[in-house]
Amino acid sequence: MDSTIVLLALATFASTLIGGTIAIRLRKVLHYFFAFSAGALVAVAFLDLLPESISTAQNLNFPIRYVLMVAVLSFFVYNMIERAFATHHIDKEEKDKEHSHIMGPIGAGGLVIHSFLDGVAIGSAFSLSPVAGVIVAFAVISHDFTDGINTIVVMLKNSGTTRSAKLFLVMDAVAPLLGVAIISQFTISPIVLSVILAIFVGEFIYLGASNILPETRRHTPWKMMLLMAVGIATVAILTSFI
Repeated sequence: MDSTIVLLALATFASTLIGGTIAIRLRKVLHYFFAFSAGALVAVAFLDLLPESISTAQNLNFPIRYVLMVAVLSFFVYNMIERAFATHHIDKEEKDKEHSHIMGPIGAGGLVIHSFLDGVAIGSAFSLSPVAGVIVAFAVISHDFTDGINTIVVMLKNSGTTRSAKLFLVMDAVAPLLGVAIISQFTISPIVLSVILAIFVGEFIYLGASNILPETRRHTPWKMMLLMAVGIATVAILTSFI
């Protein structure tokens, strides 16, 4: 494997860890990260994943309507999962505490798979040309910083322990390395890739808009809106380089 690819993949590893570590160290102001992540996750869905899924489908003459239906179904299923598995506190003294449910691992797991596909994207781009590979790699390195933050936020918001949040952070950081390694040996079907990306669209919209955003409503509105805007703008800028 080309040493340049290895170095860039290691850079994605470091970028993810740095973002997540900052979110852990600044837990006292975690609500600011909630607002940032809500904006970033929805922006990633609309500005990164959905266009890529549609583009892949178009190249294969796969109906775009099916891609959108998968995204909508994904949103519905994740909402149903939370309602089915959420465990809410009934005791009055516990009513203000975070309820614990399965959405933390599911959401963070989705981010890990997304990072794996980022590694696949880097390896695929390098197979076309070194220049394309470097461009894609730098874009991935940049937004992996926000992926690290999002992984921690999704886990801690959903009553995950710091230890479990760190575990998913490491998995998220390692995922691009595995993606680069595996794509050099195997090829993922474009149709399958398009469907997977569409599933992530529904998941990330759900996580950002339905799971994380409500947590920002108990804090200063203008500050939360500002941080959401920063999250959206950050993803918009980073995806413009791809």
